[in-house]
Amino acid sequence: MNLPNALTVTRIFLVPLLVVVLLTKFEGRVILGVPKELVGAAIFGIASLTDWLDGYLARRRKQVTAFGQFTDPLADKLLTIAAFVALVQMDLVPAWMAAVIIGRDFAVTALRGVAYARGVAMPASPLGKMKMVAQVVAILALILGRDQLQRFYVIGVGALWVAVVAALVSGADYFRRFNRLPTAQIPGLAAAQEQRIDRKAG
Repeated sequence: MNLPNALTVTRIFLVPLLVVVLLTKFEGRVILGVPKELVGAAIFGIASLTDWLDGYLARRRKQVTAFGQFTDPLADKLLTIAAFVALVQMDLVPAWMAAVIIGRDFAVTALRGVAYARGVAMPASPLGKMKMVAQVVAILALILGRDQLQRFYVIGVGALWVAVVAALVSGADYFRRFNRLPTAQIPGLAAAQEQRIDRKAG
């Protein structure tokens, strides 16, 4: 396993650790003398850093693999879902806002998968990248803002709203671009449609 893929796998293993740290009721809310919110923020920050680093190293070292292309977005989704579910349980994020962001990610992933099957790549939109940055800032700030640094909580709420709006707008943009894709590019679909038409005509 090359280094970029190892970083991606490490990010996956950090997901359950993040949930345990955030949701476990430690005595005094400290872990080895450190507030658990700081530990959780550090875990999420390291995991988010590996998201950028594995892609950078894969391109720089020319180590882009099918395994990495599959597991990298999977690791991203697992990390985001775990963080938002934990924050909902901690009453730091409204459930509906988390549902919008998570639902949008699943919908876009499905659309891009179908487009890939058609032989068409749907690159990430600038709004999608903005959403990713906003949600990372929101998660970090909300974790740190709980009983530790209240000013971070305000930043987190603002970033969360940016992430929700960007999720809705970018999601609509993905659907718009998807609807413009030619269905004839799906392997075998055009031929199947022609056969159905011929049978009806006959």
